[in-house]
Amino acid sequence: MDQVRELLAKFNSRFHSTPKVYRAPGRVNLIGEHTDYNEGFVLPAAIGFSCWVAIAPRDDRKLALYSENFDEFVEAELDYLKPHASGKWADYPLGVAWALEQAGNRLRGANIYILGEVPLGAGLSSSAALEVAAGFALMHLAQHAITLKELAVLCQHAENEFAGARCGIMDQFVACHGRAGNAMLLDCRSLDSKLLPLPPKVRLVICNTMVKHNIGSSEYNVRRQECEEGVRQLSKVLPEIRALRDVSLADLENNRGLLNDLIYKRCRHVVTENARTRAAAAALQSGEVAALRQLMADPHRSLRDDCEVSCPELDIMVDLAMRQPGVLGARMNGGGFGGCKINLVNAADSDQFRERAAQGYRAATGQRPDIYVSEASEGVAIAEPG
Repeated sequence: MDQVRELLAKFNSRFHSTPKVYRAPGRVNLIGEHTDYNEGFVLPAAIGFSCWVAIAPRDDRKLALYSENFDEFVEAELDYLKPHASGKWADYPLGVAWALEQAGNRLRGANIYILGEVPLGAGLSSSAALEVAAGFALMHLAQHAITLKELAVLCQHAENEFAGARCGIMDQFVACHGRAGNAMLLDCRSLDSKLLPLPPKVRLVICNTMVKHNIGSSEYNVRRQECEEGVRQLSKVLPEIRALRDVSLADLENNRGLLNDLIYKRCRHVVTENARTRAAAAALQSGEVAALRQLMADPHRSLRDDCEVSCPELDIMVDLAMRQPGVLGARMNGGGFGGCKINLVNAADSDQFRERAAQGYRAATGQRPDIYVSEASEGVAIAEPG
């Protein structure tokens, strides 16, 4: 039984009606970390793991949500939704419903069954996949038109204001706009994007350290505050800047005296990461994939030393990967403090890579990692039975 037929049967068993099914993917980010909330550049790709949402209308203004992953049922009235950041999974779909209504879209009450296959707490944007799938489903159910760009912005607003995680736009945008076989260069200020084909014989190999993080209550929000403090200090002599995206490395070095050592390091990571991201996009576009090895190694060091969001397990994973044949690039993925590492690996070497990486990581840490092989995949869509 395929995923859609299985969801239809599970929904009918719980809610005694026939739903529509929608899906939105998680993502990896090849390069461009902690740049999106600084209005910079990122280079993500959607992955072949999705959040699935089955939905059918109700006669009232209530949302009844069941999460299979958490085996938990939650009800809420659309007329009384308010930001409250409980820290639970329901914040994400309820936050999206709140954001859609705040934007003037009157929604219908609905029964909703949620199944996520994006690993939780792994830095693969399971929250954004849930937000986008739920938002797309709610808008279709209410028969309201919305562009994918508008949906991405409202889902980000929900995560920022309802769930309390001050993320940038990258995760929601790629969950909406991802395309099979492509990475995407995204300008997080203008929201202009460009699809960049990945080499057909290259696979995205995702290594999960099994170290969990919770972005809403982690140091992620602190990093954003530190970057904003850097902008406040630098704007005293660079009044034209509004984000670190506007700061050159020369600007930063010439005005280093305005910043304490910690804020300087945070700013240096973002400024240099923006430059690396654009260089990686140019390498993909020109077919110079060999350049990605160094371009991905440099941001891992910067994330470890300047942004200080790595952990010993991630460092071990990257070191193991760089010794394996067929690896075009490797670095930590996501906001940090655990989660996953992304590797670009030649398809012919991917099975051997998985085996050696798993053995090496277990020998070094005593933990057995989850390792997933994926191709770049499609963004949000309605799902039909196969």
